[in-house]
Amino acid sequence: MNEVSRLWTLLRSSLWFVPTIMVLVSIAAAVGLVEMSELVGDEMVAQWPRLLAAGADGSRAMLSAIATSMITVAGVVFSITIVALSMAASQYSPRVLRNFMRDRPTQYVLGIFVGCFAYCLVVLRTIRSSDEELGNFIPAAAVLGAMAYAFAAIALLIFFIHHVAQSIQASFIVARIADEADKAIANLFPEEIGEGPARTDPPVVVVPMAWTGIRAASEGYLTAVASDDLLSCACAQDRVVRLRPRIGDFVMRDSVVVEMSGCAPIDEAQEKLLLDAITLGRQRTVEQDPIFAIQQLVDVAVKALSPGINDPTTAALCVDRLAALLSRLARRRMPDPYRMADGKLRVIAPVPDFRDIVIRSFGAVVHHARQEPLLLARILERLRPIGEATDDPQRRRAIAWVATAIRRSLADPARSSQLMLARWQAADLAQDMRRLEPDEPA
Repeated sequence: MNEVSRLWTLLRSSLWFVPTIMVLVSIAAAVGLVEMSELVGDEMVAQWPRLLAAGADGSRAMLSAIATSMITVAGVVFSITIVALSMAASQYSPRVLRNFMRDRPTQYVLGIFVGCFAYCLVVLRTIRSSDEELGNFIPAAAVLGAMAYAFAAIALLIFFIHHVAQSIQASFIVARIADEADKAIANLFPEEIGEGPARTDPPVVVVPMAWTGIRAASEGYLTAVASDDLLSCACAQDRVVRLRPRIGDFVMRDSVVVEMSGCAPIDEAQEKLLLDAITLGRQRTVEQDPIFAIQQLVDVAVKALSPGINDPTTAALCVDRLAALLSRLARRRMPDPYRMADGKLRVIAPVPDFRDIVIRSFGAVVHHARQEPLLLARILERLRPIGEATDDPQRRRAIAWVATAIRRSLADPARSSQLMLARWQAADLAQDMRRLEPDEPA
């Protein structure tokens, strides 16, 4: 099941999968309409002569014109897509290219134009004039279908131009990344492996001291974990399974990636089952790694604050989305690293920490926004609702850490009134979020 999920994720991220399916469907539709014309074509032409009646030469000319124009426009669409990808990589971040590759409207438009070309070729091959050996045959329904296909492609071309113009806007890109992160947060954090410990009275967990490690056969980023497989393997062996890396960590070849409690050897079947439960990929994905989406927003903000681009408005958009994501995270219970089944500890898996997520979200942005006091003030303004959304003192200390980092980054408060305002807001927020001195910024 984990392999199927990985394959489906790869297919969704590819630019060729949907167009390929649409080409195959178009070929099947062409064959079906040609066969239908063979069966009821004369009756259809007799019933609607002005609409369907056409000679062999005229039908060939029309299909040839449609096929030629469709493949030409398909090349233009590919060119526009490549230009959009290049601009997004240089203007925002190379990591947002994955979102463009997964864009369904672009895939559908490419599939329509290439599929219409394939459709016309198939129908064109079946047209025969009266002087040919097999006799006259004009698939009227299929030719009419080509006309309808061409009109639909023209409408989609207009839509595609509008869609590309919209999709390269900063607000659209940032919103799409945030939406993916929001879905991943909603799907990932409520799930538990086995029976999660009670929130008010967690059980006493005794962690084994001895472990037997299983080394990775390949290298890559940990993109997915089949939790059910880990749990079933642990229960079958009556042992504890411990996952070493977190989702999104890079795993080197021959490094220990999974461990089982005890010193007893692990048979090959169990070792294969455990390794199959872990998916390694060439790049991180958002499905089980919402921190990767947060990192994309941070990358876009940092790139916008670079001297070559100098676009603090885009950075402010990223700050707003980061704050919204953290506000939702602040209301959720982080998963416990210890998972139980039948009252016994079965799986230990590293889980994200709220403080670490907050630092990842705003640490780099605060560092690169030292010369943007208005942006720092905006960060402080967005941090306050996050702190008010939780009663956890540790989470509030994380918010206070960011506020203190902002205050310390303003080394010259007399430089402008804006810096003085941001510094005052930072001190005020830090005081509200904590009573004890926060941890020193790393």
